[in-house]
Amino acid sequence: MYKQILLAYDGSKAGQKALLDCSEIAQWSQATLTLIAVTPLYMDLVGVEGGVYDRTLAEHEKEKYTAVLAEGLQQLASSGHQATGEVLVGETVDEVTKYAKKISADLIVVGHKHLDGWAARWWRGSVSKSLIEHSPCSVLVVITH
Repeated sequence: MYKQILLAYDGSKAGQKALLDCSEIAQWSQATLTLIAVTPLYMDLVGVEGGVYDRTLAEHEKEKYTAVLAEGLQQLASSGHQATGEVLVGETVDEVTKYAKKISADLIVVGHKHLDGWAARWWRGSVSKSLIEHSPCSVLVVITH
C-alpha cells in the first residue's frame, strides 16, 4: 500500500493526467501527496570550457513553475486532498530521486507524452525511462498520446 506519493508535476497535458491518476491512488490508499516541479539550472554557454549562470532566466522560470505548482495544488485541494509542494532547481531525474529519498516516497508518479518521431525521442531523451532506472521506489508513468 502506498503511503507517501510524490508527483513530478509540470502542468503539461501528461502532467494533468498524472495529477488526476495520483489523486485517485492517494484517495484509495489514504496516502500523503507531495508535488514537485523541477526547473533546470540555466546556463549561458561561454566558449568550449563552461558557462555562466543566467539568474534572470532562472528566476523567470522559477516563477512560472511556482504558478504551475500552485495550480496543481489547488486542483488537489478542490478534490479534497491536502498536498504540499516545492519548486526545485536542477536536473530533473536527480532532483526527483533525491526528493523521493528525502520524504521516503513509496511511489513516484510522472506524466509522459509519446513523442512522434525517432529523432525527437533521440534528441530529447526520456525522463520517465531515466527515472525508472534511478528511482528509490516504484514509479507510475502516466502516458498520453
